[in-house]
Amino acid sequence: MYRHRNGLVTMILTLCPITWAQADDIEKAVDYRQGLMNVYTYNITSMGDMIKGKRAFDSAAFVRYAKDLTTAARLDLLAGFPEDSVNDESEAGATIWPEWDGFRQKYEALRIQSARLAEVAAGGDEAAVKEQFGKTAKTCKGCHDDFKD
Repeated sequence: MYRHRNGLVTMILTLCPITWAQADDIEKAVDYRQGLMNVYTYNITSMGDMIKGKRAFDSAAFVRYAKDLTTAARLDLLAGFPEDSVNDESEAGATIWPEWDGFRQKYEALRIQSARLAEVAAGGDEAAVKEQFGKTAKTCKGCHDDFKD
């Protein structure tokens, strides 16, 4: 009986680190994607406050925020969404994985629109900046509408 039990204990102890390692990888992936989302939010909110008149429009600051958003959008956000990484600490919707191609396309739209925003902001035309900001913010909202819980 003890041999059988010892074998079972050995098997459990051997398998548990794999489970713990997988859980740790998922936690790191969730932290990664949430960190990137925080960068997106900071920059979008800062620009949005200028667009909405909550603070004075500062062209140089707007350009910095737009460039930072573009830089963050170039990072591989999709790496932060391994399968089965929905958890209580994440607002990622379960529809992301079965609709992966649509999710990826929306992320690519953010990359494109944020790069355009940085270009337009550098040009200094406030009306064009407002228009492009609206398009960029719409890509964020579109993804949140479809894929955020």
